[in-house]
Amino acid sequence: PAGSVARLMEQHGYDYPFREAKPLLESADITAGNLESAITDRGTAAENKQFLFRGPAAALPAIREAGFDVLSLANNHTLDYGWIGLRDTMDALDDHGIRHVGAGTDDNEAFAPVYMEANGITVAFIGVSNVVPEVSWKAGPKNPGVAELYDPRRALEAVREADQQADIVVVMAHWGTERKETPEEYQVVKGRQLIDAGADLVIGSHPHVLQGFESYNGKWIAYSLGNFVFNMTASPLTSETGVLMAECSKDGDCELTFHPMKAVNSQPKPMDEEAGKSLLARISALSVFAEVRDNGQIVANR
Repeated sequence: PAGSVARLMEQHGYDYPFREAKPLLESADITAGNLESAITDRGTAAENKQFLFRGPAAALPAIREAGFDVLSLANNHTLDYGWIGLRDTMDALDDHGIRHVGAGTDDNEAFAPVYMEANGITVAFIGVSNVVPEVSWKAGPKNPGVAELYDPRRALEAVREADQQADIVVVMAHWGTERKETPEEYQVVKGRQLIDAGADLVIGSHPHVLQGFESYNGKWIAYSLGNFVFNMTASPLTSETGVLMAECSKDGDCELTFHPMKAVNSQPKPMDEEAGKSLLARISALSVFAEVRDNGQIVANR
């Protein structure tokens, strides 16, 4: 909710970006996303960054009403306006009843899972980032920041702890290379490490384009869900997006369905049948040990 998206919100209403996707978003018991912006009107802009994002707290009621329950702050824009901007973001989310993960006043808070319950099933959410613009952004024992994945040991520890407390563990990982449709080798390695530690779902962001899915040891990695509500670019690939639905049982088995969408003026809309099938086929070809069927269902394929 920053930059050109914020201007569209101010022009057409703060709910504008979510109008076409809202039925799907609010149908879930728990809806999670990645908040790629500080929510503040204060702070000092980070130096030597090409893109800086901050948006108004006035956008948060529409985000909450669209269905979002929990947002990850573990990304490369959360501290665009420093610690003041991060603190304002966390306070604003708290004020609007939206849970958040992946950043905090210190490393303990940044890596702490958020636990949510639906239908008697406890779900843990953890946010981590392998894209941190500078070392000072990494949360430490005595400094605020984001939960990092460069050295995965702390993230793996958080996953193991969450696995003891929750039926389902979801890790939201900010990683990869922008506009690249295939994951980097480290994404594969660390995604699998997170699952070996106890994660049931690893959901990626940052590349701005869709990447494939992987079935690994009965669990799932979505390497990148692309953009959703974001500034439009000249590349058509960044407008291809969607909503990933996971229906999970108490024992951690999840069935995935991807609903393809196309963002038009930063507003994701369901694709028509032909375009949707074409996109799903392309994602299927990018996937590892997984097949994406033309109805969006994702199945293991070894």
